[in-house]
Amino acid sequence: MATAEHHLSHYDPTSVPSGAGRRFALVVSEWNREVTDALRAGARETLLRHGVKEHDILEVWVPGSFELALGAQLLLEKEALDGVICLGSVVRGETPHFDFVCQGATQGIMDVGLKFSLPVIFGLLTDDTMQQARDRSGGKHGNKGVDCAVAALKMAALKKR
Repeated sequence: MATAEHHLSHYDPTSVPSGAGRRFALVVSEWNREVTDALRAGARETLLRHGVKEHDILEVWVPGSFELALGAQLLLEKEALDGVICLGSVVRGETPHFDFVCQGATQGIMDVGLKFSLPVIFGLLTDDTMQQARDRSGGKHGNKGVDCAVAALKMAALKKR
């Protein structure tokens, strides 16, 4: 298990570029809101800690994880952004719905980033149980939202390089 070896909230702050003067969006799924709101909070706090101003963080909520990619695309079509962080949670159930949502969301998020040549960060938890999702959204394995914000800051700096 990758997160057993890598705490999602631990990183070297000196390796993270400043976010001062940069604009980011958080696109967050309403589904499994307990988890996604914790991811959102972790991402927001990390961006602020690294110099992004409150008014330079745009937040939008979409119905579910499948809609994350379109949410990111709609924002990038209208807003001047340095990156988008897509945050969602899909928990395996008794039907193949999990596989379809995860595959579609994964491909869609990647496609939007490539289309706009901007960081569109994959912050979709794909867990077998709700407890695993809780463990990765502020629980014993840290917060994937923190990890995603760090990735967004690093990729935005790479884009500007």
